[in-house]
Amino acid sequence: MPRYEGYKDSQEDWIGSIPTHWKERKLKHLFYEKKHTPNMELSCGSISFGEVVEKDDEKIPLSTKKSYQEVCVGEYLVNPLNLNYDLKSLRIGLSEINVVVSAGYIVLKNYKGISREYFKYLLHRYDVAYMKLLGSGVRQTINFGHIANSILLCPPIEEQTAIATYLDRKTAQIDRAVQIKQQQIDLLKERKQILIQNAVTRGLNPHAPLRDSGVEWIGEIPAHWEVRRSKFVFTQRKELARKDDIQLSATQAYGVIPQDVYEDRIGRKVTKVTLHLEKRKHVEIDDFVISMRSFQGGLERAWAQGCIRSSYVVLRPLEKISAGFYAYLFKCSRYISALQTTANFIRDGQDLNFENFSLVDLMIPPIEEQDAIAKHIETQSAKIDQTIALQQQQIERLKEYKVTLINSAVTGKIKVPGVVDNREAAA
Repeated sequence: MPRYEGYKDSQEDWIGSIPTHWKERKLKHLFYEKKHTPNMELSCGSISFGEVVEKDDEKIPLSTKKSYQEVCVGEYLVNPLNLNYDLKSLRIGLSEINVVVSAGYIVLKNYKGISREYFKYLLHRYDVAYMKLLGSGVRQTINFGHIANSILLCPPIEEQTAIATYLDRKTAQIDRAVQIKQQQIDLLKERKQILIQNAVTRGLNPHAPLRDSGVEWIGEIPAHWEVRRSKFVFTQRKELARKDDIQLSATQAYGVIPQDVYEDRIGRKVTKVTLHLEKRKHVEIDDFVISMRSFQGGLERAWAQGCIRSSYVVLRPLEKISAGFYAYLFKCSRYISALQTTANFIRDGQDLNFENFSLVDLMIPPIEEQDAIAKHIETQSAKIDQTIALQQQQIERLKEYKVTLINSAVTGKIKVPGVVDNREAAA
């Protein structure tokens, strides 16, 4: 992208150098705080990632809504509460709807002579790069006085309009590209689920003769496979923790792994249990652990020996099995749905117990087939995961490009198409 011919120092670190003919103005000379205006006729709203959105009125008591204030189309909404709580979300948005919002929010109206769309983009940059540094205290909260003297940029109105128009077009293109790649990721994930489901229920030989399993969730299976109740394949391991057992974490993302390894992967510490370790349950490699919220698919394969909290159920196989095969089977959506039917009611947070698990029938391929199926799924899934990772990297690059493009355009680091430099205009 071309640059302007001349630049000057803005004296503001978050802005840097700006085109020579651009002006710097205090925020209070461009915007003023709107007087608190109740309006019970409007729906409730809030700000979410830089956009003003509606909220469910039914969840807001009337007594609370009476204290809410109006924000209308063309006004800016600022969330100045707990800035240290969320450093990622955009906290300033140009409203495209009429709603009432918490009295703790700041509503800004602009003076005449500026492009609202340009300042929508500039204020996003101001929000991320500067506003979150303001305020103090445990709950880092600010008011209009904290931001009133902040320095903002004010290009000529024609340039404001040209920059906003350009960014509207380019960001829409980027958002569409991100949307397409996300759709591709969703299709790849769906393909992976179909791959797993077909392999664990039908095997790898498409020509194998089939028979009705007699179990609704399983359907037809290869004729030589067995079907048995889970309690005849797995039993509970009730052995208590051994003295040398390490602490394990049961995770849906990584299975059952050492707590230290889990901390490294998520980048934060997890509270370790220091008392009554002897009451925890012993786990062997390739056991399965029924973890919390397991009706969402929380049967986790153990990748290490150690101990787990006593509230979990540890499953050990009663015969030789392929742990890889059953790890994929237990994550299959049809199997999870079958588990959910074993309870009288399903609610978030409900725990699965051994009795629920034992009510679901399992298909039992020969052990050689179990191993082959697990290896096939692992190989094909790795290829799909690699493609997904590539798409996700491209999405992140597009998002980074979008942020860089906006920041460069609104601070004059680039000259967008349609902007005419002063010298060009004079010529």
